[in-house]
Amino acid sequence: MSGRRGDKLRGDVWYGFTPASSGGIELDFYSRLDGMYGDSTRELLRGLLAEAGIEHGLLSVNDAGAYPFLLRARLESLLIRVTGNQDLRLSPEPPLGAAMSAPRRERARRSRLYLPGNESKYMLNAAVHGPDAVILDLEDSVAPSAKEDARAVIRHALFHLDWQDCERMVRINQGAMGFSDLAYLADTPLHLILVPKVETAEEMHVIDQALGERDVLLMPIIESAKGVMNAMEIASASPRNVALTLGLEDLTADLGVVKTTGGHETSWACSQVIYAAKAHGLQAIDSVYGNVADEEGLRASVQEAKAIGFEGKGCVHPRQIKVIHEEFAPTTAQVERAGKIALAFEKAEKQGLGVVSLGSKMIDPPVVKRALKTVADAIDAGLLALNWRD
Repeated sequence: MSGRRGDKLRGDVWYGFTPASSGGIELDFYSRLDGMYGDSTRELLRGLLAEAGIEHGLLSVNDAGAYPFLLRARLESLLIRVTGNQDLRLSPEPPLGAAMSAPRRERARRSRLYLPGNESKYMLNAAVHGPDAVILDLEDSVAPSAKEDARAVIRHALFHLDWQDCERMVRINQGAMGFSDLAYLADTPLHLILVPKVETAEEMHVIDQALGERDVLLMPIIESAKGVMNAMEIASASPRNVALTLGLEDLTADLGVVKTTGGHETSWACSQVIYAAKAHGLQAIDSVYGNVADEEGLRASVQEAKAIGFEGKGCVHPRQIKVIHEEFAPTTAQVERAGKIALAFEKAEKQGLGVVSLGSKMIDPPVVKRALKTVADAIDAGLLALNWRD
């Protein structure tokens, strides 16, 4: 069996399959949209079974209005179970948007929206909310019994749905299941793999080797005291690493303390991860803020995170994205001053000068570096146009 069913379920499908040695393919078919799409859905399913080399058997279908990409994903998961062929893959639906861009180390990662891997309804319009990244999750948000289904859903969603400019991330599982996730998604268009509960550099070495020649980036998640203590080694463990992030729920559980709004119990761990990231040229990304209804608390959390060196934060709901982007954006005064410094720096470079001056004041190199970063952040936040010099 594969998929989900129920009287109140919408936009999903359930399959069952009974193998046979002869008699061809039979369909025990029910769909809430039978009058509109029943014939085309039957034709699609028969075609997919033929593609997979399944010639005989009874396919039971309970369709609650699933999109074609989900019909393919759930069937793929079912047929892998039925045939035992772990390499079986069904052709995906054509992509709705442009082809995926190449992974980029240097890009904004202010917000990354977690999407449970077995819940396609959250994926359909995720990019419309404008997160910098989407995380299709195979780990904590997916029940153990649903992880194989979730792999197939994520694979077909990444091929088909329009993710616009979002960085496409997948959080894999731990250990052997995580390596199975990597193998399953080997042909899938994605930018970055989040590796959960990393405690040693060796874990990242092994992941790096498993990826072979794939053009994909990595973000280790540090979620234990051991991981925090090894943050420096983890940060430098793979040339694919672009960021370090924290999982504070698991970390506080490992420490045996209660997670508080103020976060004093994990402030040292946050600093350790930030310093490790910065020391190796990586971004430092904060954990999620779990109380979706508390906008002011989220603003305060982002402000504090920004103040100590974090460059992004996880999101558990689309409504958090706007707040996070606003708080990570520089102020108008900061943008204006940074623009003046950047222009002065460019003028000094053209004149071959070794120092930068703004009016009667000399500008130190660290100030120039910070100004250039502020300009880049302002462009990402839409506060400056790309041609802002004109």
